[in-house]
Amino acid sequence: MTLAILADIGGTNTRVALAEGRTVQTSSIRRFPNAEYQARGQDIAHILRDYLDQTGATVSGVCVAAAGPVQDGVATMTNLSWVMDGAKLKQATGATSCAILNDLQAQGHALGHVPADHLNCIVEGPSVPNGAMLVVGLGTGVNAAPVHGTGPARMVAPSECGHVNMPVRSDEDLRLMRFIESLLTSRGETPHCGVEEVLSGRGLANLHAFAASELGETSTASSAEVLAALDLGEAKAVHAARLYTRILAQMLADQALIHLPYGGIFLIGGMARAMTPHFARFDLGKVFREKRRVDLLTSDFSISVVEDDYAALTGCAAFLAEQGA
Repeated sequence: MTLAILADIGGTNTRVALAEGRTVQTSSIRRFPNAEYQARGQDIAHILRDYLDQTGATVSGVCVAAAGPVQDGVATMTNLSWVMDGAKLKQATGATSCAILNDLQAQGHALGHVPADHLNCIVEGPSVPNGAMLVVGLGTGVNAAPVHGTGPARMVAPSECGHVNMPVRSDEDLRLMRFIESLLTSRGETPHCGVEEVLSGRGLANLHAFAASELGETSTASSAEVLAALDLGEAKAVHAARLYTRILAQMLADQALIHLPYGGIFLIGGMARAMTPHFARFDLGKVFREKRRVDLLTSDFSISVVEDDYAALTGCAAFLAEQGA
């Protein structure tokens, strides 16, 4: 049995697993705390080595999904001082083949391999077999990437579209943009209101602070606290969730017209899953399907939420298998 070792490096933990071909062995999945390794001056190479020492597994391939940019085969973590390349990972694991993917790219390679019962369709629409798809990450950060082709020809293009301008369609949107710019300035951050500032985890908190400011109040609630308040029907939380849903729908509509994902739009990440129960209430589908001069949004494209904690690992396994590794 030929095995590969896979790793999905998150902001807090790294999930490591073994795979045979495209199949992740879910019973092999283990979590390692990133902070503990970083505090010891160690990184992903040490995590992979510890995993193999603990399991006694021998692997021929290694694939890592990293939350950060990957250029020329080198990944730099956004929230960790880790830099990794193929030589380091091969030396740590003894593998003869190696791949390093951006975490969103890994999710893109998972599409088509995620079980149907882990896909929650929230906006119905036609899905063209083997059509282009769009994977959208909503979590600690925000990003989206088009997915083209199947098998070895699949390509998931890198992107940093979480930092495109927030859609401004109303007087309220303009006030929100100025509020976010002022908020970022007060924190010593770049005062640019990209969609990540309103659609990530901190984005929901920012929206709640804006809703409070509209009432002449202040709010320092975290996203988790806002979600809890939403469940209780708090007016400011409802306002924030309505804004979140509307801005997300408009961003997805823009991305759909740019990439034409006739194979579907797929939302991933903690914020996507946390907000899913509220999307219908705040008319995500209705806002997404607005009429424009090019009348595609009213009938084309579907939107689904990927409810699979291990999709990035599945994408890593699929990528290695498709490359013949």
